[in-house]
Amino acid sequence: CAEFYKELYHMNLNNCSTLNDITDSNLRNSSPHLVFIYFYYFPHPHLINFSNPSLGNPLEIHLAMFLPTLLNQATPEQMDRFFTPSWDLEIIGTYAQTEMGHGTHLRGLETTATFDPATQEFVMHSPTVTSIKWWPGGLGKTSNHAIVLAQLYTQGKCHGLNAFIVPLRSMGTHMPLPGIVIGDIGPKFGFDAVDNGYLKLEHVRIPRENMLMKYAQVKPDGSYVKPLSSKLTYGTMVFIRSLIVGNAGIVLSQCCTIAIRYSAVRHQSEIRAGEAEPQILDYQTQQHKLFPLLATAYAFLFAGQYMIDTYNRISGDINQGDLSEMPELHALSAGLKAFTTWTANTGIEVCRMSCGGHGYSRSSALPDIYVEFTPSCTYEGENTVMMLQTARFLMKSYRQVQAGQQLSGAVSYLNKVHHRVMAPQAVSSQLDLNLNTLVDLYEIRAAMLVELAAQSIQQESARGKCQEDSWNNSTIDLVRASDAHCHYMVLKMFRDKVDQIEDPGVHSVMSTLAHLYAIHGMGNFTGDFLQAGVLTGAQVPSVSKCLKGLLAEVRPSAVLLVDAFDHHDKMLNSVLGRHDGNVYEAMFEWARSSPLNRTEVHESFHKHLKPLQAKL
Repeated sequence: CAEFYKELYHMNLNNCSTLNDITDSNLRNSSPHLVFIYFYYFPHPHLINFSNPSLGNPLEIHLAMFLPTLLNQATPEQMDRFFTPSWDLEIIGTYAQTEMGHGTHLRGLETTATFDPATQEFVMHSPTVTSIKWWPGGLGKTSNHAIVLAQLYTQGKCHGLNAFIVPLRSMGTHMPLPGIVIGDIGPKFGFDAVDNGYLKLEHVRIPRENMLMKYAQVKPDGSYVKPLSSKLTYGTMVFIRSLIVGNAGIVLSQCCTIAIRYSAVRHQSEIRAGEAEPQILDYQTQQHKLFPLLATAYAFLFAGQYMIDTYNRISGDINQGDLSEMPELHALSAGLKAFTTWTANTGIEVCRMSCGGHGYSRSSALPDIYVEFTPSCTYEGENTVMMLQTARFLMKSYRQVQAGQQLSGAVSYLNKVHHRVMAPQAVSSQLDLNLNTLVDLYEIRAAMLVELAAQSIQQESARGKCQEDSWNNSTIDLVRASDAHCHYMVLKMFRDKVDQIEDPGVHSVMSTLAHLYAIHGMGNFTGDFLQAGVLTGAQVPSVSKCLKGLLAEVRPSAVLLVDAFDHHDKMLNSVLGRHDGNVYEAMFEWARSSPLNRTEVHESFHKHLKPLQAKL
């Protein structure tokens, strides 16, 4: 199965939107959930029906984290023991990392795994209330196994976090096994279909072979063989963060589809007295709300594709023993996870409000999308902490430049930090709209903010602050630097994608969207570009002028651009975002189907209102 799965990734399935579109019948019929996992892992605009984690189901963590962790960290012998039963859903797993008192700070996790050489077992234990595993999806009632991250103790020493496969429930009765205290954590803001759970381990013994030992090992005598890098244990998290980037684009594309389609149906007010009410999509303010988000959705989808391709390329290098690009992958996945989810989360609400009062109805699907997407800003790493992880990589890279080293990859722009050419201060009030030039401006902005953050740390140190306090007193600057770095990277990925488009018509439209994404960002962060010296005071009005021109340019293609996301009505589940535009008819039918309308007179009238009226 593992080899078949690996081969599956290399097959060209990008044009498949349903299982029936896969022409290889052997592949299609061999394992339907195998094909589903492929679709889930590698988001693509044509595969949204299969790759939308926002729907929520108890098997998500099994598919997205348990199985990939086995693939990435299990030995061949462990694959034989665990993978096939997991593939066939005999073993249903979850990924138990987060604890009640510890989340993103992984080194602070308290769960212990103590090796007992006399019995060749690990003793898994939750020593405190705060060490109880908390939040894993599917843990409450569905899973019968968990990959548990715990502090490994052997021969009297702690060797940090390692991953262990822990049976939770009887395979026959599904009852919790001895020492396992397990359950659901209760209602949440969303994800009603997911049984997020808790797990308290009370001296639970598991065989030595249940430690995932592809990279780190404990020998029968208790000696510890450390991995090439401790960060290899976190590979699943990096993978999920890479997926989240693409999913932010998917979710934002859904909301843009709903809001833009509805804006083409809804007519309201008058632009000129006495004339028919125009589509609200013709109002510039509506375009200003929605079209930059449309451009952002495309940008994030392209960024998601880039992240998955990069993850798989670097994972291949890691399997060959080359860890050189792992720090960059970790930093980029952390930063883009935060950057895209923050932006998408805000964008969902903008789309909802742009639909007026009807956007508040659950019939629009927008409220449900919001509550299901919101936790992505905190799961798999709280976003501010994610930005600071990226900042650590940026600061390290900056110090390397200071020491005379030449950088490559995503931070190579820092090589120019000391001798970059600033834009001339002011001769022309016209803004250069060449896409390559705009990417260069974002690069200079990012370099400036990285340099300012580094200078802030240096200044704090010069005042006598210790290293930790200097860092803490500079975190606002550090988050700004990471945000600018991510913004630059997304625009660069967008530009590179546009350059690959051969069709002249498609290239023109996508180039316009890329320009809109860049100019809208310049408008939002004008101060940064002024401070970097790449924008002059005389050019500021032209930013707004350019933005307005781009909105008008996108308007004729707006509905076609959301149709190109290819969201099926059944999956979108929105009366406002219907492809056929029959919004009001559908809304009326949706309302009539409400449970409160099953009877003409509700029982509450007889129980409460009628007795009250009799008293009056």
